[in-house]
Amino acid sequence: MEKQRKREEIEEKYTWDLTTIYKTDEDWYDELSKVSKEIEKTTDFKGKIVSSAKDLLNYLQFDEKLTRRVYKLYYYAHLKNDQDTTNTFYQTMEGKISDLLQKQAELSSFVNPEMLSIKYDKIKEYVKEEKDLEEYAFTLEQIYRYENHKLNEDEEKIISSLSNVFNIPEDAYTSLTDSDLKFEMIKDEFGKEIELTESNYSLFIHSKNREVRKQAFEMMFNTYSNYKNTLSTTFKGNVDYLTSMAKIYKFNSSIEASLYSDNIDVSVYNNIVDTINNHLDTIYKYFDLKREVLNLDEIHLYDIYAELVNNLDKKYSFEEAKDLVFKSLEPLGEDYLKILNKAFDERWIDVYNNVGKRGGAYSSGFYDTNPFVLLNYEGKLNDVSALAHELGHSMHNYLSCKNNSFTNSEYTIFVAEVASTVNELFLAKYLLKNSKDKEEKLFVLNHLMELYKGTIYRQIMFAEFERDMHKDKENGEILTNEYLSNKYYELNKKYFGPNVVVDDLIRYEWERIPHFYYNFYVYKYAIGLSCASYIVTNILEGKENALENYIKFLSSGGSDYPANELKIAGIDITKPDVVESAIKMFDETIEEFKNLYKE
Repeated sequence: MEKQRKREEIEEKYTWDLTTIYKTDEDWYDELSKVSKEIEKTTDFKGKIVSSAKDLLNYLQFDEKLTRRVYKLYYYAHLKNDQDTTNTFYQTMEGKISDLLQKQAELSSFVNPEMLSIKYDKIKEYVKEEKDLEEYAFTLEQIYRYENHKLNEDEEKIISSLSNVFNIPEDAYTSLTDSDLKFEMIKDEFGKEIELTESNYSLFIHSKNREVRKQAFEMMFNTYSNYKNTLSTTFKGNVDYLTSMAKIYKFNSSIEASLYSDNIDVSVYNNIVDTINNHLDTIYKYFDLKREVLNLDEIHLYDIYAELVNNLDKKYSFEEAKDLVFKSLEPLGEDYLKILNKAFDERWIDVYNNVGKRGGAYSSGFYDTNPFVLLNYEGKLNDVSALAHELGHSMHNYLSCKNNSFTNSEYTIFVAEVASTVNELFLAKYLLKNSKDKEEKLFVLNHLMELYKGTIYRQIMFAEFERDMHKDKENGEILTNEYLSNKYYELNKKYFGPNVVVDDLIRYEWERIPHFYYNFYVYKYAIGLSCASYIVTNILEGKENALENYIKFLSSGGSDYPANELKIAGIDITKPDVVESAIKMFDETIEEFKNLYKE
């Protein structure tokens, strides 16, 4: 077994260069000292922010300069800590900047209420009067969208004082499922007894041994069935909280209130649910293929995650991964690739694992830093895909920051996965077209099928359940554990279709889905993959202006609402054709796998 390397044993060219943020740790501490003093000046603006156009501009410019300095400090400390989480020096550094961020939030808590104390019409007059305020116009518009959904100062104080109480349903759910929920011992495919946990469940449910899959499935949901009363209470508590807050803030429903920050109409949410419901035949086809390849008389829910192909033994050096990513992204043009090359030349990427390094992969950057990529590269094809994925985020970040003012540079979570998934799909398409290795191609096709199944169909099933339970509550229904479980079971029967045995225990799966406490979030996963599929299809088919419009979208940052930014890329999320494009790509992938497998 290869010994894990220490940080200093990693060759420098495979580590990120954080000296582009601060030359030394001492420079960081010098800046921290200065910013800690500067932040105290925030309260000097209290009572003066909206008294005149000039005062408003002065505050916004002060806040921008301060925020940029604070977040530059944050990103350095956060990246340093993640490269070796055992290093107490950087633990302390990250703790200090986290405290400063909290202090900034506390000192500026007066800002939004003070702004909303005057009408938006007055703010628009200020923008006309003071030209430099135009840069902040969209930010101000976003604040004043809540003008009709605000309470008076005393009411807001009461709501604020109860914030910890409102978190109780999610906190109780997390404590139970993360800490208190215990499972029995299970035998793996080698006969070894191992305690089942939430984290290792995925290993067992993906096992080649059907009996292991079945045991894991039954143990997982039998255990959850024992907590159905407690977890229905936490679920109901969260629904009660959201529906009550929606009424208090004068929204028509909890879903409308949750979608409001992105300026997304409820019809968009309903549209994607309806579109998927109209195309369930594609997912049924996938399950039929799975039953056939696994050679099963009947396919159960514990068979759904069994792999159709063996793990790919092929290894890719990091240099080979870089070459594959560049070749696969050639359809995005020379300018894109030229900027992408900076990630390697300027050492944006921290490639290999070392002792204490944070696991997984991410792209993290800010207006005044490079977009840095953390990897734990092991040479598998999934690692190559992770490189392409994270560089997609980095390019989105880079282009957003280079083409917008600071205040308009940060894109929303709603569109965050589009660029990364576009890169993933381009890599997959390239490999399918150019690989001579049948096993490699089957592996890629299997990955794509799992991506569409999990990111679109499964997430929309969750989205439909969440929507309907909130609606039922608002219509006076009592969300008992029996009601929730029966509704969830019927939904599974619809989504898995007539040829899958929908085991009764699946009725308790809703209990283990933390996303139901994230307030109508899951549909965004499906939107992201659908948009990426649409963009990739249009670029590869040479649709007029498809590439140019995609680059413009990446460059739009946070200058508009997400639905409007997607329109730049030719995407209208109010219509079904974007989701249908993804379903078509899924269907084509199923057929391609089927034909290649039979060769």
